[in-house]
Amino acid sequence: MAAAIFIVLVILTAASGAVFKPGSWYETLRKPSWTPPNWAFPTVWTILYIMIAYAGWSVWAAAGWSLPLLFWAAQLVLNGMWSWLFFGLRRMGLALGDVALLWLAIAGFIVTAWPVSQLAALLFAPYLVWVTIAGLLNFSVLRLNEAD
Repeated sequence: MAAAIFIVLVILTAASGAVFKPGSWYETLRKPSWTPPNWAFPTVWTILYIMIAYAGWSVWAAAGWSLPLLFWAAQLVLNGMWSWLFFGLRRMGLALGDVALLWLAIAGFIVTAWPVSQLAALLFAPYLVWVTIAGLLNFSVLRLNEAD
């Protein structure tokens, strides 16, 4: 039952990306040459969301409600907010602030989950890398389109 709750929470977070899609506005923005191809985003996020759900559940199973789960919950909220800020409100600067806080929440989970479940902490490492790339992309798109 607990695993199902973690899965549902992650699915609800992922739904923000389905509600607030890039669309034509994003297509018109200038982007850096190293922008990942469009197909990479849903592919990578699907894999990451599976790892996020498992990591959260495994820490809960090992330690119950604890500091790592506070970071886990915070990263879910910040993750879901990013699509709304960037694509929904088209506020790239606010989205950049959100992604910075998301990065800190992910790092906080990794550090605090390590003593509880090294596997859970390691499952968040690719997530931290992807959010680092997303943050750099957010920053680059913001800079390339500042005058618009």
